[in-house]
Amino acid sequence: MNDKQYPEEFVNRIHQITSKRPRIVAQHILEHGFVTTEQLEDLYGYKHPPRAARDLRELGILLETIWVKDSSGRSIAAYRFGDPTQVVNDRLAGRRVISKRFKQTLLARFGNRCNICKTVYDGRYLQVDHRVPYGVFGDDLSAERNPDDYMLICGECNRAKSWSCEHCPNWQEEKLSTVCLACYWAEPEDYKHIALRKMRRVEVVWENDETENYDRLRAKAQQMNVTLPEYIKERLDKIDP
Repeated sequence: MNDKQYPEEFVNRIHQITSKRPRIVAQHILEHGFVTTEQLEDLYGYKHPPRAARDLRELGILLETIWVKDSSGRSIAAYRFGDPTQVVNDRLAGRRVISKRFKQTLLARFGNRCNICKTVYDGRYLQVDHRVPYGVFGDDLSAERNPDDYMLICGECNRAKSWSCEHCPNWQEEKLSTVCLACYWAEPEDYKHIALRKMRRVEVVWENDETENYDRLRAKAQQMNVTLPEYIKERLDKIDP
């Protein structure tokens, strides 16, 4: 498979990509039809292949995930171009840089707690996150960013959100921002679903002296041969509403 099998305008847009990682992913797909997670890791050294594919998606290039066999016969994910007529035209330049000043605005407005787990961090350890994933909506092109479209989250929660969003049917197919805004990862205080699954979730963190309480709960769960979440839910069920 080569460039001639894709619309000229689409190929030209691929050639406009300047960032190294998404450019390599796109060029490999242009030449071979798809690229596997094994190839991204072994040929190009990308230890987190889905992140490399996400970089290309964030530039507005649709990718489909398919399943193929690796060199040992095991099923692995691979990526190929989606409909080349559906390129999101305003994203080829990549994300807009989020300024330190804007982050300070968010810290002043929302405080220095992770919006997901509610753990307090030094501001430098919190990351500015789009409530609606960039891969769904992109960036607002207006001159001033709206702080309500963003939140501050810790690195661990950011990684968990990225994984959950990338496996959500809405992120992969429809890309409706209204669906994202009803999700836990956008509004953890008021949501209807988690990546389109009917779920409810509570993030609880024990810190400093509180870790002794956690250790006691874990020991009780082990004695009963159940997981800690199962034990906590069982205890809560016994409390009169």
